[in-house]
Amino acid sequence: MKDYILVVGGAGYIGAHVNKFLHQNGFKTVVFDNLSRGYREFAKWGEFFKGDLLKEEQLRSCFEKYRIGAVMHFSAFALVEESILDPERYYQNNVMGTLKLLEVMRTFGVEYFIFSSTCATYGLPEKIPIPEDHPQRPINPYGRTKLIIEEVLKDYERAYGLKHINLRYFNAAGADPDGEIGELHQPETHLIPLVLYTALGLRSEVKIYGTDYPTKDGTCIRDYIHVMDLAEAHLKALQYLIHEERSDSFNLGNGYGHSVREVIEAAKKVTRRELKVVESERREGDPPILISSSQKAMEILGWKPRYESIDEIIETAWKWSLKHFSRL
Repeated sequence: MKDYILVVGGAGYIGAHVNKFLHQNGFKTVVFDNLSRGYREFAKWGEFFKGDLLKEEQLRSCFEKYRIGAVMHFSAFALVEESILDPERYYQNNVMGTLKLLEVMRTFGVEYFIFSSTCATYGLPEKIPIPEDHPQRPINPYGRTKLIIEEVLKDYERAYGLKHINLRYFNAAGADPDGEIGELHQPETHLIPLVLYTALGLRSEVKIYGTDYPTKDGTCIRDYIHVMDLAEAHLKALQYLIHEERSDSFNLGNGYGHSVREVIEAAKKVTRRELKVVESERREGDPPILISSSQKAMEILGWKPRYESIDEIIETAWKWSLKHFSRL
């Protein structure tokens, strides 16, 4: 592709890793980010344009400056609990912001769109592993904002010819194996970094939210997928979209799950440190089990996760954490 790929939210966790992967594979990129939840130092590759999706004039300026051939969208707010407490913020950013982006794409004739969706669109699973044709009944505002955009994209393809792929992530985890970028949220709510912060002494304890789920050890089970495996899937999705001119949706996960307790034990093994664990009440909006069927992505996109071991995933996150926090 001779044109730039616009990486919206490319200074955040997943967007930054995808941006690096695209750069490594010879693509020209522009990161568009307002840095409200991203980090300028994470946007080390390609061009950078500071802008806000809700400010149409900034979007237009970016499209005027760079010849954009495709867009990858990573700039959604993604905290389930926050979305329950402040849904307006989520509908404004995740829905209204995306609609403005799509409007500017139409104005400039950009036809290819890769959308970061989520397994949260499925809600409480009726079967495990979860296939792409599973009913989508999200149980929190975050999941609903993602499903709304999936429906919008269907309508935009019918009306305007916009070609798109929805990539429904399960639990993104790990860090760049080179240690250049990693997972850094404010506030941090993801299990693996919270466990590693505890191992580093930055937190006093790890909390387990809910020990009475109908699972093997009473704690939630999640499908952890390495962030660089997600990055490779984005490139394969874009190549498929351009070559086949067909919109579609794909799950991205490893296809098996680990409980909260199992992740904590794996982190103890990787870090060789003991951790104080505190059991707490369930959080609202947490399904007991989320495990992906990613067979479709493997068969159609030719994608396969390279990091299949939870120990291996945690090892990359630990390596980056040690490097990053030693500088502070």
